[in-house]
Amino acid sequence: MSPENVSTRAWVEQIMGMPISIHVRAAERNRPDVGDAVDRAFAHLRLVDDVFSTWRPDSDVMRLRRGELTIDDAHPWIREVQQLCERAAAETGGLFTTDLIGPDGSRGWDPTGLVKGWAVGDAAQHLRDTHHVAFSINAGGDIVCGLGVDSPELARPWRVGVEDPQCPSTITHVVAITDGAVATSGTSARGAHIIDPRTGSAVQRIGSTTVVGPELVWADIWATTTFIDRAALLTRPLWAQYAMLGNNY
Repeated sequence: MSPENVSTRAWVEQIMGMPISIHVRAAERNRPDVGDAVDRAFAHLRLVDDVFSTWRPDSDVMRLRRGELTIDDAHPWIREVQQLCERAAAETGGLFTTDLIGPDGSRGWDPTGLVKGWAVGDAAQHLRDTHHVAFSINAGGDIVCGLGVDSPELARPWRVGVEDPQCPSTITHVVAITDGAVATSGTSARGAHIIDPRTGSAVQRIGSTTVVGPELVWADIWATTTFIDRAALLTRPLWAQYAMLGNNY
């Protein structure tokens, strides 16, 4: 398949309080199966928001925090994410935490530090199961790219620009990804919201860290925790599969 026969189509929905975009490359970008896969991916993300949002008092997470729901009665995703959070805390030497204060002022279990990456990675499976497509999903700057079934002819990289946190209109790096993920975490866009569990206080410095690797959920975890303390993580076994573009302070 020659490049001139391939075109790209984009879809955008507002989910989890952010615009989430899906770009698909295909020879026939308007195929019904492509649209169906995109619809399923967005539906998956909306359900994740229903279950995990700390902004919705009726979500499973907030009902668990208030003691109105047991983990056995919650959506099965809760237990899956709880186990993933425990692994993240172990892999990062405790720099990943779920003991956080929510938007309502209460303190409790809050897995949102990894839920977005986990959710987008799982939603991408709907595109991976689709024939003859390449795709990119962007959720608030955290991006996963990949190929569908029988799609080697579409294996061309997506070019992802990384903003300078000190000057958002300037690109400091361009990452080429065919099948993988890139995540950025820091304080330049959302302020001092990243908690250092060792002190219980938010990291105050301005900047960001960008991490590239095979899975978005772990790229996101490493981006956040290396922003807290890069040196503490360099010897962690799983970190060897990921690459940090640099601390942009």
